[in-house]
Amino acid sequence: MKFERSGGILLHPTSLPGRFGIGDLGPGVHEWLDFLGKSGCGLWQILPLGPTGYGDSPYQCFSAFAGNPLLISLEALLSEGLLKPEELENTPAFPDERVDFGAVIPWKLNLLERAYLHFEQAPPTGLEQEFQRFRQAQAGWLEDYALFMALKGAHRGAPWTAWEAPLRDRHEVALAEARRRYAPEIQRQIFLQFCFFRQWGALKAHAVQLGIKIIGDIPIFVAHDSADVWAHRELFDLNEGGMPNAVAGVPPDYFSPTGQLWGNPLYRWKTHKASGYTWWIERIGATLKLVDIVRLDHFRGFAGYWRVPGRAKTAEKGRWVRGPGKDFFRAVRRSLGELPIIAEDLGVITPDVVELREAFRLPGMKVLQFAFAGGPNDPFLPHHYPKNCVVYTGTHDNDTARGWYERVPEAERDFYRRYLDRDGSQVAWDMIRACWASVAVFALAPMQDFLNLGNEARMNYPGNPSGNWSWRMLPQALNDELKQRIRELNFLYSRENRAGL
Repeated sequence: MKFERSGGILLHPTSLPGRFGIGDLGPGVHEWLDFLGKSGCGLWQILPLGPTGYGDSPYQCFSAFAGNPLLISLEALLSEGLLKPEELENTPAFPDERVDFGAVIPWKLNLLERAYLHFEQAPPTGLEQEFQRFRQAQAGWLEDYALFMALKGAHRGAPWTAWEAPLRDRHEVALAEARRRYAPEIQRQIFLQFCFFRQWGALKAHAVQLGIKIIGDIPIFVAHDSADVWAHRELFDLNEGGMPNAVAGVPPDYFSPTGQLWGNPLYRWKTHKASGYTWWIERIGATLKLVDIVRLDHFRGFAGYWRVPGRAKTAEKGRWVRGPGKDFFRAVRRSLGELPIIAEDLGVITPDVVELREAFRLPGMKVLQFAFAGGPNDPFLPHHYPKNCVVYTGTHDNDTARGWYERVPEAERDFYRRYLDRDGSQVAWDMIRACWASVAVFALAPMQDFLNLGNEARMNYPGNPSGNWSWRMLPQALNDELKQRIRELNFLYSRENRAGL
């Protein structure tokens, strides 16, 4: 698919300001969209939207199709009569600068439970019929997901492989009994998804009105403890007990002497191919109903992936295995049409990965932070970019621009100053300007860089099991001065979206 030159900002909805402890799909996100529109931005990039589990990572979700209930706006529920004003009166004094997941989760889930009870007892006019239509339309994934979450709650959060064998192995009699026994909880889980998708639909309509395209994120692998793996065991490389025979990761490199052991189950690609890649096509199609463009995480895994034995403690003793390659993308294109996909092609990229990306004319990624350690021939320097690429100052997995400058060796800082002809006093904005001035079709930067924040605002440290994903933007951050500065950049470098101005 041919993209038009644009600029935008990477900011996950959980990072938005608001008084309920976590960014959500309420008034704050609509103010954010208005800010983007008036800044001339045509792009808003987010992380995966699924329901998060241990570690609060959006890359380890209980479903590849469901939405995160923590993003549901309590204010929207209040306006629809699903919550009462007094139920929000004693809101705790949550911190503005971060998400305290340990405090937010039980408090918010309690309020969502109340909203469900109000819906059951006295649904607002027309809402029950809308709920039933949603349930029917999404039944392909929704019923399995709701049952999975109900069973997970009944087993005190234990992974599905620890459930009794008839439920673990999805014996029909056991599933029928579970559906009867846990019917109220299943209904509640479906209600939460109904609320999420309804509110996201309002957000998406607002973005369309402003000419803003949303870039979503599809991780190549899914969490082992997820409704997807439990309901479709035949699609994953698992043993009889449901445990992975092998898991995903990346081999040792300069940054990690033992590699990275992600632990996600691998796909049985032959089974996917025999089905016409139905599950994958449904997954991508579902995501493209929520967003306009997909960033396909770990794109290289479709050419070849690192297979690590299931019980390994590190990723050292793995081997490369060929992925589904062009056959997969041809099937997706036949079913869904042109591919509005950005290929996340960072890391060790071999010729087969480049060939796969170029065969479907998918833009790859450039990260400017990576550019200053290798001299003038470094491929991440802007003078080497092709037009068909997407450039970032950094991503959610990197330092902030200021944090990067404060951390790297002096030789790297020196090359940065010489290359950009700057003194290092405005690193974040210097890097933003270099990205926007480049020929790359899309230029994006995390909101932290527009706010010139250090690594205290970093979103994620890969490999750290906790303490990530919690940064939030302060309420006063979106001011007129910043809006005008971003708008000027978009104007100067022909990236301006005029629909929202």
